[in-house]
Amino acid sequence: MDTTLTLTTDMQWVLGLVCFTMVMFLFERIRADVVSLVVLVLLGLTGLVAPEDLFGGFSSDAVMNVIATMILGAGLDRTGALNRLASWLLRRAHGMEQRLLLLAQAVAGLNSAIIQNTSATALYLPVVSRLTARTGISLSRLLMPVSAAIIMGGSLTMVGNSPLILLNDLLVSANANMPSGAASLQPLKMFAPLPIGLILLAASLLYFHFFGRRLLPQDSPDAVTPARTQSYFARAYGIDGDIFELTVTADSPLVGMSVGDAESQVDAPLLLALLTGNESRLAPPGDTRIWVGSVLGVMGQRDAISDFAQKNFLRMSSRLRALADLFNPSRAGISEAVVPPNSTFIGQPSSKLRLRKQHGLSLLAINRDKQVLRDDVRNLPIRAGDMLVLHSIWSDLADAAKSNDFVVVTDYPKDEQRPHKFKIAMAIFAISMLLALSSRIPTSIALMTGVAGMLVAGVLKMDEAYAAINWKTVFLMACLIPLGWAMDSSGAAAWVAGHSIDRLPQGMPPWLIELALALFTTAFSMVISHVGATIVMVPLAINLALAVGGNPTAFALIVALSASNNFITASNPSISMITGPAGYTARDMWRSGGPLTLIYTTIIVVMINLLY
Repeated sequence: MDTTLTLTTDMQWVLGLVCFTMVMFLFERIRADVVSLVVLVLLGLTGLVAPEDLFGGFSSDAVMNVIATMILGAGLDRTGALNRLASWLLRRAHGMEQRLLLLAQAVAGLNSAIIQNTSATALYLPVVSRLTARTGISLSRLLMPVSAAIIMGGSLTMVGNSPLILLNDLLVSANANMPSGAASLQPLKMFAPLPIGLILLAASLLYFHFFGRRLLPQDSPDAVTPARTQSYFARAYGIDGDIFELTVTADSPLVGMSVGDAESQVDAPLLLALLTGNESRLAPPGDTRIWVGSVLGVMGQRDAISDFAQKNFLRMSSRLRALADLFNPSRAGISEAVVPPNSTFIGQPSSKLRLRKQHGLSLLAINRDKQVLRDDVRNLPIRAGDMLVLHSIWSDLADAAKSNDFVVVTDYPKDEQRPHKFKIAMAIFAISMLLALSSRIPTSIALMTGVAGMLVAGVLKMDEAYAAINWKTVFLMACLIPLGWAMDSSGAAAWVAGHSIDRLPQGMPPWLIELALALFTTAFSMVISHVGATIVMVPLAINLALAVGGNPTAFALIVALSASNNFITASNPSISMITGPAGYTARDMWRSGGPLTLIYTTIIVVMINLLY
């Protein structure tokens, strides 16, 4: 490689734009997506990128992959797949914090291999919140380990995070400027980084398993736990316990009895759902009859439910089977609602209002003048100012709230949930992943096949798919991709690489240069984001490899992996999403994330030298 390149005007323009981008991203005076648009326009005005190529970033495979993974993740979330996962984690953890932490990390890390890091973090926030609600473990004890596992698990495949998604496009574009005689760079296959990702994920699990208790904050007074409803309602109203299914046998005295009569029995649990024949419903009306084979969905403490089941000859099951969809937290749950002075409910008991039959609402308790009323609550006349505690399907609650007879004060999912589409969504997702594994079909087409399948099958509506896309991320990536092209085509990357080599000691081993490149990329990503660092550093890494006789693909892969090596600052989108809910301080992030950053760097340099 020629290290005597002259610094041309075009190189000066490109390096100036890189410095401008770094300064703007560092001080955040202007939004990052606006800065990227300004850079794109300047690339066009200066002629550094041809007009016909200037907007090619918007149609690149990398951008299409990002869009597709965001939509696929939203489809899985809409079916309640991750809420089912939270329930599975709770059953397997058996109440042990270390086991729960290990399982949550492992599953989140593996899922992030096929769901982009940002989307995976957004999807796992409510999952972790539900886990903290059920166990009482602080969010600050769970979110950082899970987020770190997601970041490291994103290295398992070429679609797990934005830098790896970008890498193949940058490798292909670099071929146009390779020196004569040099071998062309080939795109990496879907699971090319799998061995590295497995070691990284295992390191994350071991790190937090052995050192997490000392490094993570015990609790934070500023931490906010979204959707921590179960612990709240247990503390405020004494509404506690789990959901159980009770199957009515032929010997049960409940056969032929109405739901209202069954609830009025001594020590009867909260009866929230009923399945008779093929018809199931939440909040069954009080005059609904119970027959042999009916399945009751009840809530309470296990011992109390077991005693009730034995007394009434009911078969008890702690695992939801027949009523699983009804009790999916993304579809139904407990809420609070205040009765205003102009409500038509005032003066009437819920039995006369027929809340269950008319609105699908179960009244569990009333908070009146700081006194919690739970006994015979169906026959208590409602007063203005009462706080009603309700259990219902979220869509039924939203419909009932339109009457203005009560005002819901609990945050609940407003969007339509489709748990009945779970199997279809999982099948479509599996097919798209199998297609992505095929070398005959580009990954972007395989993932978009899954998107089309979910839209056609009704898992998502088109407007919901648009809403699932983080357009800021897409715009940022699409506008900065041409900057990477300009770095390569103008010779700026080769010039920087050549002059860097001239200043290094003679005979410096390639692995030491790789280590320096990894650390420099990590520091760079903390300033201009992982996308910006990848776009700027990959052309430089390829030219650096050519200068020292190294493997250009290996050097580029080090950059793409190192660009996500940020467990400390909010410039990593996954980290920025957890700092607020968990109440992490800058000291907390450096204390737990600093050592992990060094471990990450060491692993990728060692593994890439072993593999390449």
